[in-house]
Amino acid sequence: MLRTLPDLPWTVRLFNAAFGFLMKVCCRSDGTLNRTVVNLADLKASPLNKPVKGLQSSDIIVDHTRNLWFRLHTPTQLPSTVSLPVIVYFHGGGFILMSADSKYYDAFCQRLARELPAVVISVNYRLAPEHRYPSQYDDGFDVLKFIDGDDGFKDRFPANADLRRCFVGGDSAGGNLAHHVAVMAAKHDFKKLDVVGILGIQPFFGGEERSESENRFAATSLLPVDRTDWMWKAFLPEGSNRNHPVVNVFGPDSADISGLKRFPTTMVIVGGFDPLQDWQKRYCEWLKKQGKEVHMVEYPNAVHAFYIFPELKESSLMIKEIRDFVESN
Repeated sequence: MLRTLPDLPWTVRLFNAAFGFLMKVCCRSDGTLNRTVVNLADLKASPLNKPVKGLQSSDIIVDHTRNLWFRLHTPTQLPSTVSLPVIVYFHGGGFILMSADSKYYDAFCQRLARELPAVVISVNYRLAPEHRYPSQYDDGFDVLKFIDGDDGFKDRFPANADLRRCFVGGDSAGGNLAHHVAVMAAKHDFKKLDVVGILGIQPFFGGEERSESENRFAATSLLPVDRTDWMWKAFLPEGSNRNHPVVNVFGPDSADISGLKRFPTTMVIVGGFDPLQDWQKRYCEWLKKQGKEVHMVEYPNAVHAFYIFPELKESSLMIKEIRDFVESN
């Protein structure tokens, strides 16, 4: 008999239980979300206005009118001659939860910035259901254009940040965002920025059919299908189904990216206890068929969102894999 959950520390089990309860309480049957309760449960972290353990951070406004901003994480103890890659990061949360200053994501992006090391730009994009597709993708792409521009931000950007080694990345919904923003970037002529890689951490893809892994982990997972169905419905344009090309990038209505010469190399992180794993593996297969370079890294005992728990060994292993991938591009 196949296990439906690995052995996990009590902290991870408690998080999974609390997250499941929050979703039951806040996701209404009419497709709306109790944002007040969600915000109360989403613990926030302030930027590091003074260096802490070799890192400083600040919040940069891109567009006041849509509350589009990002948290800039900058290593401070490296010589100015050391060139740093830039990672534009999109947080997870099913397009409906979390933010760039959520405690878990602030800690994770700090960890990336310190341990790679890299300049990490954590994007605070708009959330569904208040803002449906394509708001999130417009926000992500506009951040790329913003950091490529000459509008005063350069005075707050580290002099040793190498925009020619820019990676777009994200986890879960953020991994989906990273893919589509990379597609948009491959069609755009930037002045200074060059997207050379995608970091897809357990990216959130799907379709109308039920995959074997979705069925297998339906009852015990952090992301049962009834919850992901609700997220997609709250996110997609009215009247759309899960074969929408933003969800099912390799489905009947998917876009052909084989002609995009500047589409970057992709790394995909897959967990053996993640119900989304079948879709992630199909994504890798599809990229190869499109003639794109892709590297899949699988952790057999990893659950969805394992990376935000530094006490899990797979979390440290993943940081090392990302560091190796970034250094090779």
